[in-house]
Amino acid sequence: MMNENNNAFKNVRRKPGLQIWTVNKMQMDPVPPQAFGNFFEGDCYIVLYISENKGSRQSADIHYWVGRTSSQDEQGAAAIYVTQLDEYLGGSPVQYREVQGYESPRFRSYFKNGLIYKKGGVASGFNHVETNAYNVLRLLHVKGRKDVTATEVEVSWSSFNKGDIFLLDIGKAIVQWNGPQSNRREKLKAVLLAQDIRDRERGGRAQIGVVEGGDERSSPELMKFLTTVLGPKPAQLKEATSDDVPDSAQKNSVRLYHVYDNSGNLVIQEVAKQPLTQDLLKSSDCFILDNKGSSVMVWKGKKASKEERQGAMNRALSYIKAKKYPASTTVEVMAEGAESAIFKHLFKSWTDRDQTQGLGTTHNVGKIAKVDDGKFDVMELHARPELAAQYRMVDDASGDVKVWCIENLELAEIDPKTYGQFYGGDCYLVLYSYKRAGQQQYILYMWQGRHATSDEIAASAFQAVNIDNKYNGAPVQVRVVMGKEPRHFLAIFKGKLIIFEGGTGRPGVVNPAKDARLFQVRGTNELNTKATEVVARAASLSSNDVFLLKTDNISYLWYGKGCNGDEREMGKAMSDVLSRHEKRVVMEGQEPAEFWIALGGKGSYASDRREEPLHSPRLFECSNQTGRFKITEVDDFAQCDLDEDDVMLLDTWEELFLWIGNSSYEYETKEALNSARDYLRTHPAGRDPDTPIIFVKQGYEPPTFTGWFNAWDPHKWSAYFQDETDFFPRPSSPTRPQSGMSSSSASSLSSSGAGKFFDPELLVNKTPDELPEGVDPTQKEDYLSDLDFENLLSTTRADFQRLPKWRQNDLKKKAGIF
Repeated sequence: MMNENNNAFKNVRRKPGLQIWTVNKMQMDPVPPQAFGNFFEGDCYIVLYISENKGSRQSADIHYWVGRTSSQDEQGAAAIYVTQLDEYLGGSPVQYREVQGYESPRFRSYFKNGLIYKKGGVASGFNHVETNAYNVLRLLHVKGRKDVTATEVEVSWSSFNKGDIFLLDIGKAIVQWNGPQSNRREKLKAVLLAQDIRDRERGGRAQIGVVEGGDERSSPELMKFLTTVLGPKPAQLKEATSDDVPDSAQKNSVRLYHVYDNSGNLVIQEVAKQPLTQDLLKSSDCFILDNKGSSVMVWKGKKASKEERQGAMNRALSYIKAKKYPASTTVEVMAEGAESAIFKHLFKSWTDRDQTQGLGTTHNVGKIAKVDDGKFDVMELHARPELAAQYRMVDDASGDVKVWCIENLELAEIDPKTYGQFYGGDCYLVLYSYKRAGQQQYILYMWQGRHATSDEIAASAFQAVNIDNKYNGAPVQVRVVMGKEPRHFLAIFKGKLIIFEGGTGRPGVVNPAKDARLFQVRGTNELNTKATEVVARAASLSSNDVFLLKTDNISYLWYGKGCNGDEREMGKAMSDVLSRHEKRVVMEGQEPAEFWIALGGKGSYASDRREEPLHSPRLFECSNQTGRFKITEVDDFAQCDLDEDDVMLLDTWEELFLWIGNSSYEYETKEALNSARDYLRTHPAGRDPDTPIIFVKQGYEPPTFTGWFNAWDPHKWSAYFQDETDFFPRPSSPTRPQSGMSSSSASSLSSSGAGKFFDPELLVNKTPDELPEGVDPTQKEDYLSDLDFENLLSTTRADFQRLPKWRQNDLKKKAGIF
């Protein structure tokens, strides 16, 4: 069955990115990138994720995913392949066992728009979807407000319920039906999933429509479409079901067990219980760490026998059965020196061998880190399209590039001399042309500035359709949000990609003059470097990066203590593009007074961040959205994971931060504080219960908080736009009249005591002290009738369109507008 040599892994690449295989007839078949996130319930999958840290150090995670109806043979084959793949990659990856419906946060982090569970399996004749395939008829049951899953269900009204969201997908159209009890976060997540299906599986050419359950009369055309496929809608649908997964964690302690072979018999002996210390782990043996029954981790010592190391996963499964834990219990297997962050967190103290003390880079890496950083093998990329898509690199970025800007809602060609310069107030279309097997190929990037108007964004989409039609639908369309540029997009500008925070690049338009501009330069070669404008203040600096400070007379090239030689070289090359002035190299700690004056004064910044921290930071969401307070870990976190509706807990080991979202409830803040104290008190590593707990309000984050996030955007929650959120209704506004009620009716209702509504002039742009008595300043929308609210929206449409795209979307989702 298994090929003992490495032929099974000949298509495994050791470069950063995601690779997925399905186990078909006991063999590993690659899954095309456009189908990533789709899982057949009757199959098992192997998922390899390789990440690259600063200093070119790589780490790998191998997951094998078990479908609900997969066979025991397939599960066994997947487990064997995972063990062999681990050996093939030098024994350093962390192995995970994932069970459908109980996936780990790490696994879910690879699929930001959610997981789709599909009926059947490859062995039954089902295939993963191909791009632009329209022969589809399915109904997806979407659940979850953060970790989204979509399960194929019977295409019938009988599958619907009042609390969830359903996507009817017929290929060329996707209709989203929102249960009347679903919340705005769930609706937004479902929209993102529908867009992801459209973009990845239909090449961006499917239509999306949204129907609000309980208000179907407002969408007659879409309802006609639904009833044609599903039949007449019944008068009553099933009640909502809970999104919560039962907590299977046991109420015992974290325990460490020694696992060894005694004359052919497996022996599991308890070594210690929490708090654990690192010296309990011996390199000559294997150990099982039982994390209160919620997960089982196997640690493989470097000097343990080959049989012990290869049998680690099976031993974990045997242990789970012996303990009578649920079959869905999470399993992790890791080698000495490649421990996961969660594993280290379970020990009172942890020191990595060759750990860097202070700022700097450790270059002691294993086999998997030996990657050729030279040019891509173009022929191989062309021969294997799934590999090209996986790395977002269809070629070596040597094709032809043409760039347009949206001007007066029309296309305007950009001077090639300015290619690579993108302004946050504009929208651009970038057409990339290359040849594969002698055939002309196209990629059309739609880059949307953070401060572009909604009309410009809509025009960019319209013009993209025109270009697509011009090339007979051949271009692959890629929507690029400012700050989220994919790797190939960076590569085509050859290390000269510059993102200006605002302004415009349109000819004849003079951008507001600035005394100083600060650019953060990140990247180690021409394929991955870009410069991003940040606020010209000391707080924007980070010791781990290169910055260019541009003034009227001189430019400073600032090297943080944590950046390496490649980063400094790319910073120098980028400085020649950004400024023709004299450049003065400034090492961190040796800044002249003029440098700080240009930044508005010397101030604190993220200067103490270590290259390899003793414990990796962890982010948790504290939410009461489901009606029950719960804490959920967010893996591979970024600033966009900070949910304005919730409270977030950031654990940096020496401190705990409680980040308070502007739309979070007081109950969540109170419970989050109590949970933070319990988190410290019950932590298996014996944490100091007096560890500082720091409250951070949204929009007022200090550098000691932002320094843990990559490319922090200080404008994301600008106070300038803060008040607009007050005029959008929350889903459960108890005093708002039904849609269509007139202002006079609302006034009558108010005078009768059934509700309280005020003239908008008494609420809009008023401080808390200026509001009428009894008005909650955080929920002013509750005191507006629907008609007044709609009039308010229409009269401020021009102002609304001038808001950044991210802010428009935020306000729309708060209003339930899609």
